[in-house]
Amino acid sequence: MPNDVLRAAMAKAMVTEPELADRCGVDVKTVGRWLAHDDRMPHPRHRYAAAEALGADPEMLWPDGIRRNIKTGPDREVAAVYPRRSDCPKSVWRSLISGATKDITLAGYTNYFLWLELPNLRGVLRRKAENGCRVRFLLGDPASETTRNRECLEDVPLTVSTRIRITLDELAKLGTIQGIEARYSDEHIAMSVFVFDDEMLVTTHLAHLVGHDSPMLHLKRMLEGGLYDRYAYHVAELWGAGRLVSGLDARQSPE
Repeated sequence: MPNDVLRAAMAKAMVTEPELADRCGVDVKTVGRWLAHDDRMPHPRHRYAAAEALGADPEMLWPDGIRRNIKTGPDREVAAVYPRRSDCPKSVWRSLISGATKDITLAGYTNYFLWLELPNLRGVLRRKAENGCRVRFLLGDPASETTRNRECLEDVPLTVSTRIRITLDELAKLGTIQGIEARYSDEHIAMSVFVFDDEMLVTTHLAHLVGHDSPMLHLKRMLEGGLYDRYAYHVAELWGAGRLVSGLDARQSPE
């Protein structure tokens, strides 16, 4: 169906198709497609540019398309999808960590990349724990058979066990701080889950690839028993069965 609302707004503002295309930075044929199909949703920046040019609300210009794109099922918990973990901006990680007040659970097999990509992470986590936020690390055991097998698959100079030991060294530098805990598990070698209160980042590892090359979901908890809750159950089960990291036992609480 044609987008009569958009055409009426253009007529009222006395803006032609070439003029709107120029204001939005698109080809005039693209504007023609917007007019011909009311369910054709422009990119957000183009919607806002068109709304500004016409003095209208973007929701009013594409009402049917927006209604059809509103998520009403379980997928509404999916805030973003990244083909590779490395595609996720560092600002997302920083925002999630700084915004968490109750729970930060870093259930990556090595968590090595966090120390490289997030400056002063030790200081941030220390302050979080001192302010009452629970901080948990679920790591792979650097001496386990699972770790050795993964090293053979990856076949990279910076081995899995080395990356885990870097995280252990960073945790040791934190000293004794109530609320920061670490456990070993061999059951999350193929999936990393990072929890920040009611949001999480989930990476499912692809064969022979390191974590930064694998897909990642950004989830926000919005319903009972949804995707967030399913992954949270996964983390809770692995944490409950995890083994205390030697040398950090004094500051960890048994469950």
